[in-house]
Amino acid sequence: MTQLTPYADDAVSISVGKLTIENGSDRIALYGSLDLSRDQQGLAHAKALKAVLDRVVQTLEAQKDLPQAIPPPETPKVVANPFA
Repeated sequence: MTQLTPYADDAVSISVGKLTIENGSDRIALYGSLDLSRDQQGLAHAKALKAVLDRVVQTLEAQKDLPQAIPPPETPKVVANPFA
């Protein structure tokens, strides 16, 4: 699995099962679906997800000037379809 360094870039994304974890410089996005089944695969998925979330928590806790909240992302602009 590719290593994700939380908040280091806007390019890296990893998958755990069908759950995608997308890195960003100001937020981490999680989307998709993940079944943590009661078997070896479920255990592996749970450990992988925990490892990523542990790194996110460590990164946030290490930032001494962590703001209370950041503004939401800007809404994308609608442009005219050049092929219409």
